Amino acid sequence: MERTAKHIVFRGNVQGVGFRYSTHRIARRYDVTGFVRNCPDGTVEMLLQGPAADVDACLRDVQDSFASHIRDAKVEAVPGAAGYDDFRITF
Repeated sequence: MERTAKHIVFRGNVQGVGFRYSTHRIARRYDVTGFVRNCPDGTVEMLLQGPAADVDACLRDVQDSFASHIRDAKVEAVPGAAGYDDFRITF
């Protein structure tokens, strides 16, 4: 099973709308690890890693759920990060 990792930065009206908590709930449906967190510049940063199909499906669900709030999402393939055995909200 091919594993992948993606770093995503969401821009738009993505803070103060339940984005992190909803993303956490969505991620729990998939075999993914990583994090989601608010950034000081008003963006939300996310790391998703796991089987490629789960990473892609989870990202698609997040984007569909917040389509009216996301103005832009910069998605970048990255090397996997050790130390994540679940998906969590970080601060």
